[in-house]
Amino acid sequence: MILDPQLVRQFSNLVGEKNALRPPLDLSRYTVENRGIFSGVTPLVLKPGSTREVAAIVRLAAETGTALVPQGGNTGHAAGATPDMSNTQVVISMERMNAIRDIDLAGSTMTVEAGVILQTIQQKADENGLLFPLSLASQGSCQIGGNVSTNAGGTAVLAYGNTRDLLLGLEVVLPDGHIWNGLRKLKKDNTGYSLRNLFAGAEGTLGIITAVVLKLFPKPAGREVVFAGLQTPSDALALLNMAQATAGNALTTFELMPRIGLDFVLRHVDGQRDPLGEPHPWYVLAEISSGRSQQDATGLAETIFGKAIESGLVGDAVIAGSIARQRALWSIRETLPGAQKPEGGSIKHDVSVPVHAVPEFLERAGEIIGEMLPGARVCAFGHMGDGNIHYNISQPVGDDEKQFLEHRLEVNDRIHALVLAMNGSISAEHGIGQMKREMLAATKSAEELDLMRKIKAAIDPLGIMNPGKLL
Repeated sequence: MILDPQLVRQFSNLVGEKNALRPPLDLSRYTVENRGIFSGVTPLVLKPGSTREVAAIVRLAAETGTALVPQGGNTGHAAGATPDMSNTQVVISMERMNAIRDIDLAGSTMTVEAGVILQTIQQKADENGLLFPLSLASQGSCQIGGNVSTNAGGTAVLAYGNTRDLLLGLEVVLPDGHIWNGLRKLKKDNTGYSLRNLFAGAEGTLGIITAVVLKLFPKPAGREVVFAGLQTPSDALALLNMAQATAGNALTTFELMPRIGLDFVLRHVDGQRDPLGEPHPWYVLAEISSGRSQQDATGLAETIFGKAIESGLVGDAVIAGSIARQRALWSIRETLPGAQKPEGGSIKHDVSVPVHAVPEFLERAGEIIGEMLPGARVCAFGHMGDGNIHYNISQPVGDDEKQFLEHRLEVNDRIHALVLAMNGSISAEHGIGQMKREMLAATKSAEELDLMRKIKAAIDPLGIMNPGKLL
């Protein structure tokens, strides 16, 4: 089936020819997902410049039964913004809707359009003496609309929550082309269903988010970053409990990473060096923030990690002591995902288990991989403070990448079965998209799936909003 050329022209006219891309132009930027595992084709990429243009596109799609695929920065890991192979799904790129509409300093909010880059929001908040805490490896290219649509997590969830927790209001174009203006700045609004929480995490299956109201926070007066080496994930859990008991909410980040991950970074990222004198099996990157002073943040870090070294939980640790050193330590964690790529094929998982169960999960998952893929190299890292582990397995040295990746689905099944047996989640922060759609169907209860399908059918009865994703 081919989209009618006249209909293509009608859609194009809604945004202007220069903002309507179609073959023979190379559209791979919009049709191939971030990791290159999924790809599709599209007859048309539309780049609307306003909410009214988005609404006009959706109205025409509803009248003609045309499927739409909303897309942000295309940085996701679950193919949630990738068209299928039918060549009938129109991609709606939000990249031109990149205005910051309002900054309310008194109310500590920022109203932005969906196409604004996350890093731009962070910088604008910082310029105004405030903080927007959502922080991701892709923050230089991901868009806030995509972050909201996937309920993105990141490194600061421990203190500030997921993206859904950072929202006050939304503007959404509904599947019939009507605009829901929910751009309220209210921090308390107990008037029925929380619609913003319905659209946040819906991955574009219920409508197209065009603008958001975000919560801003006081910028810490001081921050300190610590990089510590230890023996086991159980030691890391004990360290987390100790740090939280001492610092409370001042502990804003607690990241866990293995020695092999640091080795990958040292091997493949220019300018990196081992922060500690001797190697350790596991490492923790922790950040402590203070609303009082830099001295207070550093003092808390010295107290926590001095005690941890004395008790034997930590073998060695370095406190950054300067902004430049903080950035250097953070860059180890931030470059770790990309440093796996030169090591060959990688089978990846974005999972969560209860925080107390992280050490047990890592041990049991390691036994599964040792049995299934002898010689494979487990690089498990992530946000231990909220139980979210990126459980990635790199191919054995010298193995054929294609043959290794043929085990992906079987390995996924085993790891996800373990996660569910431990009352965890198969998608902690990357969403469902196409990649985990069948897994979701197999792991959610019948009642949950039925409710989700009823919501989808009620809001999008024609099924034109990002079909084939999530459900």
